Amino acid sequence: MTISQKAIYAVSDDVVAREIEGEIIIVPLVAGIGDLEDELFTLNETGKAIWELLDGRRSLQEVARELSERYTAEPEKIQTDVLGLVGELLRRGMIIEVSSP
Repeated sequence: MTISQKAIYAVSDDVVAREIEGEIIIVPLVAGIGDLEDELFTLNETGKAIWELLDGRRSLQEVARELSERYTAEPEKIQTDVLGLVGELLRRGMIIEVSSP
């Protein structure tokens, strides 16, 4: 699967997410979301920041740029982290592509 930095993603209606003690816990609402042996999916602080920006309005390029303004990490590292998490969330059916270039 190829993920474009110009694509826009949003949280799937098939999951619910809650913040608990600084982490985001994602719970599937329908069968087939996530892994059978791992129904809950947890995001750390970095994942949480990315998750909150996947709002269906920003491209992945814009998400990475906004995170680069917030954090001191190298932009390439942030971009890699965004693409990696988005790939995993897509694989698990937790986000959907809203538009692509």
